[in-house]
Amino acid sequence: MAVKPYDSENIFAKILRGDIPCNKIFEDDHVLAFHDIAPQAPTHILVIPKGAYTSYDDFAMNASDAEILAFTRAIGKIAAAAGVVQGGYRLISNTREHGRQDVPHLHVHIIGGKKLGLMLPRD
Repeated sequence: MAVKPYDSENIFAKILRGDIPCNKIFEDDHVLAFHDIAPQAPTHILVIPKGAYTSYDDFAMNASDAEILAFTRAIGKIAAAAGVVQGGYRLISNTREHGRQDVPHLHVHIIGGKKLGLMLPRD
């Protein structure tokens, strides 16, 4: 069960319904991927499941095996198609307040196309 109920009015839910357009680069029965509107690197793609999941823990506990497999495989296919596999890339999925999640719908950022800085400062 998700920590909070799913908000069907979040921006990704609206994109999935077609209420808001996106620059789509991949879609199948379970997954939608599109370019981030405020990219943090030359390649910045958002990958979202089509199901109503708030976070990765919610998805892992409640998604079907088919949804989990499709999501995982899609991330690999999208990274390869974007040309970031050889040079490397980062996957980020922020969760809730401490993780700085802005949209309460599970999403993974594929970020690459250049050498990235440290994720967190080293102590």
